[in-house]
Amino acid sequence: MFHMGWFLSNGFGVYGWNQQWSGNVAADVAQPGLFVDMATSLERAGFDYMMLEDSSVIPDIYGGNLEFATRKGTVRHDPMPLVPLLAAATSRIGIIATAATTFYPPFLAARLFNTLDHLSNGRVGINIVTASPHAAAQNYGLEKHIEHDLRYEMADEWMDLVTALWESWDADAVVMDEAAGVFADHTKVRRVDFEGRFYKSRGPLNTVPSPQRKPVICQAGGSPAGREVAAKHADTIIAAVVGVEAMKEYRDDISRRMIAHGRKPSDAKILFLVVPTFGDTDQEAHDRLDRQRAAAAADLEGALAGMSYTSGHDFSKFDLDGPFPDLTGKVNGHQSTYADYAKAGEGKTLREVASTRSVVESIELVGTPDTVAVQMKEAMEYAGGDGFLIAKPVTRRNITEIADGLAPALRRRGLIRSSYTYEHFRDNLLEY
Repeated sequence: MFHMGWFLSNGFGVYGWNQQWSGNVAADVAQPGLFVDMATSLERAGFDYMMLEDSSVIPDIYGGNLEFATRKGTVRHDPMPLVPLLAAATSRIGIIATAATTFYPPFLAARLFNTLDHLSNGRVGINIVTASPHAAAQNYGLEKHIEHDLRYEMADEWMDLVTALWESWDADAVVMDEAAGVFADHTKVRRVDFEGRFYKSRGPLNTVPSPQRKPVICQAGGSPAGREVAAKHADTIIAAVVGVEAMKEYRDDISRRMIAHGRKPSDAKILFLVVPTFGDTDQEAHDRLDRQRAAAAADLEGALAGMSYTSGHDFSKFDLDGPFPDLTGKVNGHQSTYADYAKAGEGKTLREVASTRSVVESIELVGTPDTVAVQMKEAMEYAGGDGFLIAKPVTRRNITEIADGLAPALRRRGLIRSSYTYEHFRDNLLEY
């Protein structure tokens, strides 16, 4: 069996603004309803988790202004207050929210996620990112963002500290002995007195141990530095590599890195990003995919804006019909994602890459739900890994196709769970 999750690429934001199947965005924006619908549907489908991406900027790299992003509705609300609302509507599915280690003080993050783990009855996770845009860093008082590999060194130490804070209370520290008038045993609560290269904290947390002791740790390790942090700390890893050979290489590489950190490869579940396209027949699905590709090819501005955000360079300034720009050594943002664009751009023009290249899908999945289920089974058997992370836009149509179309097809083949064995997120995630 394999695991299933959903990557909410705009976090607690807007999806499919002004598109045919986007629903009533005017009513949904900044409201929990759509996401509550999603959580209950995915729990019914047996998903392990939903992961809310986040960022702290309205992108303004493309064109050097906010026009494109505001016209397209590129907004994200803070995912943290949404987590308890999703948890209240469900009972088993894991809920992962994103926190940028560069901007969240470790004590604040440790205390926040401890509290969220209580409020969700042991079903919360934290997706650790280092963020990439200079504008995000400037929103937190920095002149520009920290260099890529250095901020991963910081993230590693950040994780060491928040883990120490989560462990500053023993699991049995709270005794609640009313006869003796003792709430907690002080000998089982301790300062951490952490002093590293980047962070310091006295500790302990002033919160009681949470149901999981620490939340599920999620990380999207793409670059060598990112892979190293994921291999050391993560319980689940988001992989955005392209093709079954790259999937296999990624699984093997992460396994080697985990072993080097004294971990078993089974200690972290790798989920590969996919964007399935469905139809009532295989031909209908392929026709639908052709229409989607034609629409994407026509949206050069959207592709260029995406490349601008990923790289930190304004792609509106490059010649569309010139060679794909060589930015080697100049990208401080999403390095693995940009490297995939650059590889696709070898010998091609910028227009050719912008109109054809997608970097989010590990493999192409297209057909009826039954056809797609077989494709997923074959890819996982060859490449290894532990499952798939759906990356389709959050619309009620897409949710229904996955929860009520794909999930039953997978379940009929014994590929995903039919029910949850455990109460807590980590236990279900690591069950197989």
